[in-house]
Amino acid sequence: MKKIETILIGVDSVQIIGKIDLSIRDISRSSDNIDRDFLFVAIKGNNSDGHDYINIAIGQGASTILCERQPDNLVQNITYIIVKSSRKSYSTICCNFFGNPSKKLKLIGVTGTNGKTTTVSLAHDLMIKMGYKSGLISTNEIKINNKKYKTNLTTPDSYDINMYLRKMVDLEVDFCFMEVSSHSIHQERINSLEFSLCVFTNITHDHLNYHGDFKSYLNTKKRLFDNLRNTQKSLVNIDDKNGTYMTQNTRSRTYTMSLKKPADFKLRVLENSFEGMKLKIDNLEIQTSLIGNFNAYNILSVTSIAKLLNLNEKNIYENLTLLKSPNGRFEIITKKNITAIVDYAHTPDALLNILNTIHSININNLKVITVIGCGGGRDKDKRKKMGLIAVNNSSFSVFTSDNPRDEDPEKIIEDMISGIEKIQLKKVMIELDREIAIKLALTMLNEKCIILVAGKGHEKYQIIKSKKIEFSDVNIVKESLKIAV
Repeated sequence: MKKIETILIGVDSVQIIGKIDLSIRDISRSSDNIDRDFLFVAIKGNNSDGHDYINIAIGQGASTILCERQPDNLVQNITYIIVKSSRKSYSTICCNFFGNPSKKLKLIGVTGTNGKTTTVSLAHDLMIKMGYKSGLISTNEIKINNKKYKTNLTTPDSYDINMYLRKMVDLEVDFCFMEVSSHSIHQERINSLEFSLCVFTNITHDHLNYHGDFKSYLNTKKRLFDNLRNTQKSLVNIDDKNGTYMTQNTRSRTYTMSLKKPADFKLRVLENSFEGMKLKIDNLEIQTSLIGNFNAYNILSVTSIAKLLNLNEKNIYENLTLLKSPNGRFEIITKKNITAIVDYAHTPDALLNILNTIHSININNLKVITVIGCGGGRDKDKRKKMGLIAVNNSSFSVFTSDNPRDEDPEKIIEDMISGIEKIQLKKVMIELDREIAIKLALTMLNEKCIILVAGKGHEKYQIIKSKKIEFSDVNIVKESLKIAV
């Protein structure tokens, strides 16, 4: 049980109705997950308003309600805390409820359109290999040391973030590496977290269906750095044209990284092939199994983070060579004549980077077949761009479904082909069934070739209407090539 007075520290309350000298057992923003002596937080969302469920929460046992407006009918013996922003207050009370765990370890937040998942995953793995206790909060998974925790959330909310941070603190974890999405910044899920270091990888065309336009998306990312204090650090990729913009109003100590320009941290790619890369960092040559310039940036981010955490450089470099790509990130599956690559690339920039990487290491000039779709209910502007990128950089393309959600898959593909010239449409095959599309690509040519299956990567599902149906690009490829899954 936690005292309400303690939980409300830092909350800008407008009015409190009822007893304040009481304790609660837990917090929930869902009326379906309420029990006796819970605090229910009423948050207005896009599709529903938590204020409409206050009486249901009370009926389930809630003793305290945090909300933005006073209900018309107050229930006796219930405490109502009226605040300006339930969403912002929710972040604060979750931190307080779990004892502000982010202040008791080193929390590193990584934001950007591409590279977040790989960067935090590699950084976590590096810490484990170096002998530290480490935590990971990403879209792929949540891990404490080598233990994975099951979660159905691609972007954890404030409660889950603080719950896992608390577990990490209790297990004496040294570092936690966390993806920071634009949604989590905009929805104020991370407001009360204490970051030791925040990292910017890059920013390109994505999530504009949510943010409205690129400027809003950019400024949402920037807010992460605007809110840092002079005791905190920031690290930005200045090869991205918006890198310096991210930190122009920050009070944090700012560090830069680059593959192309003078910077605090630099890296050079000496060799690049399907076997990996040879890199030069601090006059040392290092071999890695990771492939492509985009992974060179990820490695640069990871080594820069480790140095800013004041870790032993010899130990960093010795273990850097042991790192492997996360599942579904340029994951290579080979059998006889076929080299299949499964990747999460689902933005125009990410798709172009992957295809450029393939061509840069395709020394035998093998034909490249790309399987690609675009998500339903998401940024429609990128569909035309991704269709053009696939066609212009592939020998053949198979356009298919990728989480169509409530949209008609045929309409999505119409958007994808809308910018393609008629003569180039001969290089495009349309197959709505993603499994069949992948199998078609794998059997299309009777010669050595490279197949890129892009868009889903690590995902284990396909979202059709409101249902999540079990589906894995990796498994489909392996089964088709008769490789054990």
